[in-house]
This record gives sequence, structure tokens and C-alpha cells, in this order.
Amino acid sequence: MSRCRVLIVDDSAVVRQLLTELLSQDPQIEVVGSAADPLLAREKIKRLNPDVLTLDVEMPRMDGLVFLENLMRLRPMPVVMVSSLTERGADITLQALALGAVDFVTKPRLGLAQGLEDYAGEIVAKVKAAAHAQVRTPARTAARHPAASAPPAAASPVAVRFRTTDRLIAIGASAGGTEAIRVVLEQMPPDAPAIVLTQHIPASFSTPFAERLDRHSAMQVREARDGEMILPGHAYLPPGDHHLRVVRDGARWRCRLDAGPPVNRHRPAVDVLFRSVAQSAGGNAVAAILTGMGDDGARGLLELREAGAATLVQDEASSVVWGMPGAAVRLGAAQDVVALDEIAARLLALARE
Repeated sequence: MSRCRVLIVDDSAVVRQLLTELLSQDPQIEVVGSAADPLLAREKIKRLNPDVLTLDVEMPRMDGLVFLENLMRLRPMPVVMVSSLTERGADITLQALALGAVDFVTKPRLGLAQGLEDYAGEIVAKVKAAAHAQVRTPARTAARHPAASAPPAAASPVAVRFRTTDRLIAIGASAGGTEAIRVVLEQMPPDAPAIVLTQHIPASFSTPFAERLDRHSAMQVREARDGEMILPGHAYLPPGDHHLRVVRDGARWRCRLDAGPPVNRHRPAVDVLFRSVAQSAGGNAVAAILTGMGDDGARGLLELREAGAATLVQDEASSVVWGMPGAAVRLGAAQDVVALDEIAARLLALARE
């Protein structure tokens, strides 16, 4: 099996050296070079032909987003962003994912060397997953996913109105999920059943992510507050570094947040959300796993199916990484496998049944 060839692009010599050392420890990865800015990277991409690029979100000499957009247009390849845990870093990273970056890792604020050592497993896993990822160029994304201001006819507000306790939609995602969730939510009508979401994302990214989704959806998308009532026409994301659970309160559901231990190495975890929905909503729920690395959510989706909920996963062709959906299929947790562009309509149809 050939090794994954990686080019590291970062203006920090310390980060370039650390990433080189950490990635080179894995026998399946070969770091073929590094570059201090996008102009140098452009020449090394031509000469070294890497399989994966790691790219700092804020770069000198050329804006990182401009470089990424040009790269995806002229020479599409898997890119893992290396992001700072700042509001600006979060916003740039989300824009990079919209432009076609596969995934991202974060730089720790303090103790850079030790922080990257701690993240070694995550960095290696994401780079290796990126090597096998489906790269979506901006042109493909624009062609396949209409803007929120002009939703397709199938996604227009449905004639059947949903009562508060009728249906609850639960969605989980990881790598590639920031864009996949946007695609689903922008096709939802304003009176859709309530949606609870879990996306693997750093704490500092949750607020910019919720705000971005809200701009792209006719639903009201927000970070959940502990104890708040779950209402139709609203979508709820856990705030950073908290699990989101759904609890029943009489005939209604409420959000429950906690900072308990990570599950499947994640907090928030999809399994935590799905298991709570299985217990609180059972057959009144509809659930989907979108693109993502690993297997978080697969067992929870199986529990949902066993509780009577309708379940589906995103298909491999439209997934950036078919780890989580594939794991659910292998467990027998998914009743249906659906292309990304069709998931919103399928969720609404199942909720009406």
C-alpha cells in the first residue's frame, strides 16, 4: 500500500517542523515537503504532486482563502486546514470548508509544541482520512446546492402543518458536515419539525457555525440553552464542548446540556444525542447521519431504529468521508441510504408519514 504524500503549508517554522515530525511518525504517511506561504506552495504542488495539503488559515503574501479557491478550481485536492482557536480563525475555517477543504485541525492557544503532541492522533487520522475523501470543488457545490434565497420547489413550505409533539428530526455529522448540514437546513421550510443537531466542532467554532447556518436557513438556527423548549421551525446545536440531549417534559421536549466525559472521543457526541432522542421521542423521531470520520452515531442510530424511529444515512458518493454513515450501514442501523441533495426532502416525507 502506497503512503499518503503530504505537503505542509504554514508560515510558522515551528508548526511546519512539528507537523512534519508528528505526521512522519505514521508509517502510512510521507511528508514530501513544506512551504511558508501559498506562492511557494503552488510551485511545490506542481513539483511534488502531494496527495494531501495541510494549510494554515491565515497566510502571508496571498490570502489563504484565495489560494484555496484557486487550488480547488485549477487542481482540486484534499486539504486539511490548520486553524487558530479564535473568532476570526473559526470564520475563515468555515469559509474554507465551504470552498472545498475536507477537514480542519486546531492550533492550541498556549503550549504550542505540547498541544500539537496531544493532537497527534487527531492530526494523523484526519490527514489519512483526507487522502481518501471526496473533494468537492466550489463549482460542483454551487451547481448542486441552490442558495437559501432560492430553494428548490420540493423544499418549499409543506402544506401539512406539524404539531409541536408530532415529530423530531435528529442529525449528526463530522468531517464534511459543516457544509452537509448547511445543504440540508437551507432546503427546510420555516415550519419544519424541530431539528436537533450534533457536529464535531471545537468550542470556539460553535457560535460562528450556528450563526452561519441561521443565515442559510428559513428555520431559526441557534445554540441550544439548557432547559429550553424544543419548538417547530427551530434547529438546535450544542454550544462548544457540551453534549446535547433531548428530555421529555410532559407532551413537549426540552434541551439538556452537560459537559460530561467525551463519548467516542467527542464532546459533543452524536451517540449521546441519538440515544436521548431514542429514549425521549422513540417512534416520533426521524434521524440521519451525514458525512463524517469514525463511527460516532452508528450505535445511537441503531437504538433509534430499534425504538421505532425512521433512520437514514448520506450515501457514499455525496459524502466527503463515508466513515460514520458506513459504520451505521454495517450495523444495520440505516433503513435508507440517500444522496445529500435528497436528504431534506426525505426527512420531511418521513416526518409527514
